[in-house]
Amino acid sequence: MKWYQLDAEDIEGKLNVSKDNGLSSEDAEKRLEQFGANVLNDGKKTPLLLVFLKQFQDFMVLVLLAATLLSGLLGEYVDAIAIMIIVMVNGLIGFFQEQKAEKSLSKLKELSAPMASVRRDGHWVKIPSANLVVGDVIKVTSGDRVSADIRIIHSSSLEIEESALTGESLPADKYAYTMQHQDLEAQDQKNMAFMGTLVTRGSGTGIVVGTGMKTAMGQIAELLVNTEQVATPLERRLAQLGKILIVIALILTAFVVVIGVVQGHPLYSMFLAGVSLAVAAIPEGLPAIVTVALSLGVQRMIKKKAIVRKLSAVETLGSASVICSDKTGTMTENQMTVKEIYLNHEAFFVTGEGYDTTGSFMQNKKEVADPSLNKLLLYGALCNHSSLNRKKGKWEIDGDPTEGALLVAARKANITIEETDRFKIVHEIPFDSDRKRMTVVVEDEKSNRYVITKGAPDVLMSRTTFIQEQDSKRAIRAKDQNKIDQAINQMAGQALRTIAVCIKSIRPDQVLEDVLLEKDMTFIGLYGIIDPPRKEVKQAIAECKQAGIKTVMITGDHAKTAHAIAKQLDLIPANGKVLEGHQISKMNEDQLSEVIEEVYVFARVTPEHKLKIVKAFQKKGHVVAMTGDGVNDAPAIKASDIGISMGLSGTDVAKEASALVLLDDNFATIKSAIQEGRNIYENIRKFIRYLLASNVGEILVMLFAMLLGLPLPLTPVQILWVNLVTDGLPAMALGLDQSEANVMKNKPRNPKEGVFARGLGFKIISRGLLIGIITLLAFMLAYKGNPDHLQYAQTIAFTTLVMAQLIHVFDCRSEVSVFARNPFQNLYLVGAVISSVLLLLVVIYFEPLQDVFHTVDLAMRDWILILAFSAIPTLFFGFSKK
Repeated sequence: MKWYQLDAEDIEGKLNVSKDNGLSSEDAEKRLEQFGANVLNDGKKTPLLLVFLKQFQDFMVLVLLAATLLSGLLGEYVDAIAIMIIVMVNGLIGFFQEQKAEKSLSKLKELSAPMASVRRDGHWVKIPSANLVVGDVIKVTSGDRVSADIRIIHSSSLEIEESALTGESLPADKYAYTMQHQDLEAQDQKNMAFMGTLVTRGSGTGIVVGTGMKTAMGQIAELLVNTEQVATPLERRLAQLGKILIVIALILTAFVVVIGVVQGHPLYSMFLAGVSLAVAAIPEGLPAIVTVALSLGVQRMIKKKAIVRKLSAVETLGSASVICSDKTGTMTENQMTVKEIYLNHEAFFVTGEGYDTTGSFMQNKKEVADPSLNKLLLYGALCNHSSLNRKKGKWEIDGDPTEGALLVAARKANITIEETDRFKIVHEIPFDSDRKRMTVVVEDEKSNRYVITKGAPDVLMSRTTFIQEQDSKRAIRAKDQNKIDQAINQMAGQALRTIAVCIKSIRPDQVLEDVLLEKDMTFIGLYGIIDPPRKEVKQAIAECKQAGIKTVMITGDHAKTAHAIAKQLDLIPANGKVLEGHQISKMNEDQLSEVIEEVYVFARVTPEHKLKIVKAFQKKGHVVAMTGDGVNDAPAIKASDIGISMGLSGTDVAKEASALVLLDDNFATIKSAIQEGRNIYENIRKFIRYLLASNVGEILVMLFAMLLGLPLPLTPVQILWVNLVTDGLPAMALGLDQSEANVMKNKPRNPKEGVFARGLGFKIISRGLLIGIITLLAFMLAYKGNPDHLQYAQTIAFTTLVMAQLIHVFDCRSEVSVFARNPFQNLYLVGAVISSVLLLLVVIYFEPLQDVFHTVDLAMRDWILILAFSAIPTLFFGFSKK
């Protein structure tokens, strides 16, 4: 179907939809069921069987399986079957871990999927773009990623960058008119917007004509499939570390085998023991466990309203030393209310709270009704994209909260939709953060045309030639400018945002050139809008300060407004500086770097200034988190170490550039994300410490036994069982540990810090050495007391090693001492340890398994010995605090 050749009415008829009301929810649901979700095929997924078989492709596991097969052929059936079962269970655990990580990542992808603004049942609503269907009426605005193929039926200065589809990087102008040409290529279809392309300017409305694989993008979907997961820096470091540890483990294992053979042990038994030891000692699953831990941590962050789009951000969060945060909506409620109006050099005060349309206009404590005031309020309602809807008994704003405040103020003066509908918008110059203004050209019933502009007062005043006084206009004088400046300063001192409104009338036949329209305008008045600070932000800023993190406010607002809010939040110290955009423009990066440590508030800034601020902080060695929501914020978000976008108000471009999306646009969520990021990293360190210390203990007990000419203290099946039971569940449970009390009282972590920094290497070697020594001592005591009963001594060594590791896991929860934390705080870990102990008791006392695991019953006195020895490493270092 050549949709570009049809006019809007024809499309409405063909798709059975009304452009004014959109589809009904019921109809949309039927179409979704009939045609499927609006998604591109994501490529072939690896079959589950192959994922499972992948768990056995490790070289040492294959060697172990070959050796096991050989032992079976030599008649050692029990050992062979036991080892096979353990390897199989180990493979299943790896398989389920990988599936969990995959599901977690899929969930993240789903949660960070783009939303679309669609008209359903006569109302504009936000829905996941995957739920769009053919016939939906949707609107797009600057910064949106087009969610489906649409036929544009209304456009306002609309420009779309189509490089994802056509390769052309320059934005294309888009219009609503019908095209009669035959066989036009995508880039020539000026009234079509295609899935995956990017709105760079303006706004538009269209009807969905293609979804999913039925879109232009769907036809080349195979080229877009990207299922490759990029490893995080930590995962890459651990993968490299794993290779080094493999070499060390293999050398030590080979040493154990050689010494054992020299000491007279059979080659076959030493080979099987050596391979088992290598499989147990090599932390081949470490990167996989890290991925699972990162994914589980990210799931917790979702509950705290933060979506991590890039796993590497979790590591970087713990190093953040500066948070550059937008003021509006992030530090403040983003529920704007007009509180004051400046008009005819007089102040009017507005009553009412939030979006409630009940309120009055007061002057000298008396309610007033002023025709000039009503005109200003009408202009504010016309130069506006928001709509006011009543839902569940409450008024809600659909659109920008600042515009919503102007709309609510108009309703308080009884300016209704019917009154604004008398005017038709014939042209629009959209707002963006560089221009800091928005302009519409409206036409009334008598074909009179007016240009209405609203925006930042300093920007509009430079385009103003006249001032309105009652019903007449005159040239603006310096005296007028001074009074306006005083009014702005007075409002800013009360933490009010100021919006100026200007107007001019034009001839109906005047060419609508943007530059000429916003020139020689008439100043009408000012709105003073309150946006109160969020209650929880003050505490969050204080906690960040305690954690060594500097919080910086960035805003397009007046310096005095920003300073007043910063003082309310205790963000700016007595000697803290406020820097304005025009000052930043005059500085180069070096000059800005020299003063930036003293600056806490940046006011009247543009997105270009944001980029400069990020680079200046980075030049001083800071790890910078930067928030943003607009198209032009994307470079600063990308340049920062942790780009943060807004889930509610952010554009698709900002979200795509960011590593972290705030679902509630709340600064306190950034603090929570940093806290969780720090905790995730510390948890990873905890289970690295636990796993490697356990592995060191296992290798050393075998090595020392061979050096001393003793029998094997552990059988191959026991070694593999220890690896399966004590390494798996407790290590995963450490990844779920709650943060330590001081996690937000420590300075940010140096991003160049190695995995073994802060004494972790010493802790691993010292604990592992002591675990190995006490296990060997327990074995020697049991063996010397009864040399004819090797199986008894091996059971003692096996049980001591397991219990020492299970007690040691609680020591890993704290950097200070095992006594620093309540062991029952992490119930997952308690459950994992209890499960491991129960499995240990089963292989010791369940008679059918005793032959398999070479164990014998233990008496109470044996357990006293075992528990006493097992507790030594943890208690020794717990009291010494090293």
